[in-house]
Amino acid sequence: MFPLRDTIPRVHTPWAVWTILGLNLAVFLWQQGLAPSEVYTVFHVFGVVPARFSFPDWALSAGFPPGGEASFFTHMFLHGGWGHFLVNMWTLWIFGDNIEDVMGPWRFTVFYLTCGLAALFTHVFFSPASTIPVVGASGAIAGVLGAYFLLYPHARVTTLVLLVFIPLVFDLPALVYLGIWFLVQLASGLSALGDEGAGIAWWAHLGGFIAGVLLLPLFRRPERCYFCSPHGPFGRSRKAVPPLQD
Repeated sequence: MFPLRDTIPRVHTPWAVWTILGLNLAVFLWQQGLAPSEVYTVFHVFGVVPARFSFPDWALSAGFPPGGEASFFTHMFLHGGWGHFLVNMWTLWIFGDNIEDVMGPWRFTVFYLTCGLAALFTHVFFSPASTIPVVGASGAIAGVLGAYFLLYPHARVTTLVLLVFIPLVFDLPALVYLGIWFLVQLASGLSALGDEGAGIAWWAHLGGFIAGVLLLPLFRRPERCYFCSPHGPFGRSRKAVPPLQD
């Protein structure tokens, strides 16, 4: 499933979202100018290798410098390829502005980074011995999806699904779209348990999403909650959701 647009209009200029998008773009373009050996080094130094922090003695013997906690943040701005980068940035573009509307730019930035940390620590908990670097904004963006799940469950998400080679486009309630997304991450995470070499950090996605749900009450500003569902994801909204705009 790929989101194309949603029905919640933007109220304020999303300065934080635009800044995060710009930083990710700048870093990704910089990556494109690196040789493969340099990318390998960047990912291992500025990405997070779980075993580096789970087994410090091993990390020193493997040549990692002491410390490295800055990578807890820098890994969120690295991506493994064009597909990884574009899907993450598009998802942030679709859903992030409405969450920033509710929080304001500074609160949103702290919320985003905190969800990214929660996602990372969840992954490290489930894969402590992994030597594969964790890179990408997926965990932080999953936190944005968790907040969206609570705030706008009755919004409509225009969704693209490829059935073999046939593209299907239809509208789904955000509750359904994000519910399916969560179940896919959960099923994938359970199937990958014990596989330290898994290429996708499923548990980071789940940890980020749950962090977004739990942290939302600390960051939302009720006076800015223009289109929120007053009853949460499982109640009927009293506010009309505006139609899709071309």
